[in-house]
Amino acid sequence: MAGKPKLHYFNARGRMESIRWLLAAAGVEFEEKFLQTPEDLDKLVNEGSLMFQQVPMVEIDGMKLVQSRAILNYIATKYNLYGKDMKERALIDMYVEGVADLSEMILLLPIAPPGEKDAKLQLIKQKTTNRYFPAFEKVLKSHRQDYLVGNKLSRADIQLVELVYYVEELDSSLTANFPLLKALKARVSNLPTVKKFLQPGSQRKPPMDEETLEEARKIFRLK
Repeated sequence: MAGKPKLHYFNARGRMESIRWLLAAAGVEFEEKFLQTPEDLDKLVNEGSLMFQQVPMVEIDGMKLVQSRAILNYIATKYNLYGKDMKERALIDMYVEGVADLSEMILLLPIAPPGEKDAKLQLIKQKTTNRYFPAFEKVLKSHRQDYLVGNKLSRADIQLVELVYYVEELDSSLTANFPLLKALKARVSNLPTVKKFLQPGSQRKPPMDEETLEEARKIFRLK
């Protein structure tokens, strides 16, 4: 029997959090090996565990996978969260890429120069309410099904709901005009595996704070 997947990253959301969400939603238990010093990262690089000398890295099924999209693709395929055919997979990919565009803006907000943060936050809010959330609301309205693709839970639903949580952390009013998106969030959040992940004490990580940001700067030798 294969062991649990092992996630190598530092103790924060970053580019690993979507991987945690997807594994948790699939009901897969996983271990985490946190980087705490620059030397921890050097060790992984020197032993050849990081193909491109960067994390996230996930040990799974005898592989050491890097690049978050590749990791997510593998997990989604392995646990049947990637549609039933090529057309469904294409839709899932399209929706996930839209999620990733907005998620990236939110991910990078904490490291923006102080003088630029307000403008970047306003841009995130504007794109959330005028571009991304209306698009997903329209998809859900078009077929009136429980999930985005094929009326079956997929990685697109999980990653979109993860994004909705992040947006609501920034401003809870941003979802007010998107009832179907809010219903999807409630539906996915009440799945037993996801509900467990959302409970206090789980492996879900809190928002980035100054202390975590400083830890990241130290580990990754960022100025």
